[in-house]
Amino acid sequence: MSTAEKPLVLVCADRQQVGVHPFHMAGEKYIKAVIEGAGAIPLVLPALPHSEDIVALLSRVDGVLLTGAYANIEPHHYGADEAPENELKDPARDAATLPLIPQLVAQEVPILGICRGFQEINVAYGGSLFHRVHENEGFFDHREDGNKSLDEQYAPLHPVDVAPGGCLRNVVGTDRFMVNSLHGQGIERLGEGLTVEARAEDGLVEAISVTDAKAFTLAVQWHPEWKLAEHKAYADIFRAFGDACRQRLSQRVKS
Repeated sequence: MSTAEKPLVLVCADRQQVGVHPFHMAGEKYIKAVIEGAGAIPLVLPALPHSEDIVALLSRVDGVLLTGAYANIEPHHYGADEAPENELKDPARDAATLPLIPQLVAQEVPILGICRGFQEINVAYGGSLFHRVHENEGFFDHREDGNKSLDEQYAPLHPVDVAPGGCLRNVVGTDRFMVNSLHGQGIERLGEGLTVEARAEDGLVEAISVTDAKAFTLAVQWHPEWKLAEHKAYADIFRAFGDACRQRLSQRVKS
């Protein structure tokens, strides 16, 4: 397939300080997953206030990947108390991404959200988050062990139960599969207009979709970008996202 026939996917950036300068950056694992898993061309979207020019750009792209990140969404966005000062924050990404999500859905741009991106979709639709899942009775500790190797951190850790008849069930073709787990936060109150697509054994929401979205709009709490070729369900998710992006590209070319 030539470059002209491949869809364009925006990969949202984090704003991070490196030395004395701020950088807008996206993890290589996400960029490679867009290329290898979705069969698309990734373009990094800076975490800047989205002007009319940026919003207009949405009509020229075929998908958006909302990535995971080390920084959490600032709690004031969902009506909670401020996080401790020493906790990583990225107000630039919050300001760039949260208002953009409903516009993406309205313009029928396919979306895949991962970890922080999953939580961003929930907050964008009025939902709230557990600031620390493991401190709430009845929930497991879903955090990774930073003392382990990356392969150990990203290894499948627990199963998710997939909702029957939903978007995710149609994509992966199974009712249950294993996922990795590298998050401290999670969905407390589901956003309005969202559908639960999967839960962990402790009941924590692990996948959602936008109920009335006309385009593919799926988000997961785990990290399907990690060694996706080795995990069928992970590869299925990126393949379905890529297919939706190709469908949008086809429609764009015809119009």
